[in-house]
Amino acid sequence: MSKIRITKKFSFETGHALYGYDGKCKNVHGHSYKLSVTVIGTPIIDRNDTKFGMVIDFTDLKKIVKEEIVDQFDHATVFNETTPHLELANELKSRGHHVILVDYQPTSENMVVDFSKRIISRLPKNIGLFSLKLQETESSFAEWFASDNL
Repeated sequence: MSKIRITKKFSFETGHALYGYDGKCKNVHGHSYKLSVTVIGTPIIDRNDTKFGMVIDFTDLKKIVKEEIVDQFDHATVFNETTPHLELANELKSRGHHVILVDYQPTSENMVVDFSKRIISRLPKNIGLFSLKLQETESSFAEWFASDNL
């Protein structure tokens, strides 16, 4: 049976700041992120299975990504937990803002690695994460490929 890749796209709004960066992104700002999630597997061949012919039900993939990424990061502000932004993060939290502290610089490159781990941990054993594309702006994105990370 052939291996097939399927892709589902997601959108969410997230703020962040890059502490120590030498450009404008050192300031707190936000992006309308677009995330493309591509998984790979073999379509189900059991005619009695309600998912017959599918690699994974798009609804099931949506649930995983929504719970692990979109619901967590949408309208949140992400800061590296080891920077002076911690003081700002605590102030925002005390005022009821949704703040996520991560152990990495919250660049698209590092976020896509984080997202890959979150998604892989939830996929069924017979489905692999093939790639992720995290688009930060219309012209800028980071990609993660399983084949690059063996």
